Amino acid sequence: MELRHLRYFIAVAEELNFTRAAEKLHMAQPPLSQQIQQLETELGFQLFRRTKRTVTLTEAGQVFFEESKKILLQLDRAIQLGQQTNRGELGQLTIGFVSSASHNVVPAILQAFRTLHPTVKLELREMTTNQQLHQLREGQIDIGFIRPPVDEGINSEIVFREPLIVALPQTHQLADRAQVELRQLSAEPFILFPRSLAPGLYDRIISFCQQAGFSPIAAQEAIQIQTIVSLVAASMGVAIVPESMQNFQRSGVVYKQLQEPSPIVSIALIWCDNPTPVLLRFLEVATHRS
Repeated sequence: MELRHLRYFIAVAEELNFTRAAEKLHMAQPPLSQQIQQLETELGFQLFRRTKRTVTLTEAGQVFFEESKKILLQLDRAIQLGQQTNRGELGQLTIGFVSSASHNVVPAILQAFRTLHPTVKLELREMTTNQQLHQLREGQIDIGFIRPPVDEGINSEIVFREPLIVALPQTHQLADRAQVELRQLSAEPFILFPRSLAPGLYDRIISFCQQAGFSPIAAQEAIQIQTIVSLVAASMGVAIVPESMQNFQRSGVVYKQLQEPSPIVSIALIWCDNPTPVLLRFLEVATHRS
């Protein structure tokens, strides 16, 4: 049995007239009758009762008619879904992101992508840069937002750049200043990222302090940037953070611009080899905004 046999049968069942059905199918009537007879022989039961004047469905033919329509509808749906998936309009993406990226570029990109491709399922995973690099190699995520540097051999593109600022406890003696000189913090305890988890950002902060004439005193380390800010709020120390952290409002913390020219830190997009159509659509949205 071929799909064309089902289409022939459905046309006759809908018209209950071989001549009209043949016209509908753009074919001659005798070959259509032969195809229906062949189908009945293959099925082992009669589909139609035929007289000189009428054509009606048998009871078995009526059941077969209803189920055949479902089959063709399902086939049409399968074709449609396949076409949509091929165009990148359907599918699933697993996306990693560092916590600081949730305060700048990630929400805007996700919103733009959702607007264009609302049927794509997105699974978001907050994790460190090193975790994302590992999971990308293992095929556990499709794409990620990390702090550079990016390992050699991994597809990447910078999608966001920003300077550094300082987060101070609200009770700090410099909290009422419009700007702060970095060297004024040389005796302060610093809350830092572990270098093993965010080497790029860590090295930029340490180098920035060294250019100001001191090496920061590491009082505490924290993996998540929100945790760092919370520790600052608890007066555990001060922190150098990306400027977009001003979007994270936390009582007990004030953010200040630095007088010294700040180094620029980045968010990079990383993605797997052999991208799927839906991943290509995501890259179009993400890189267009950069």
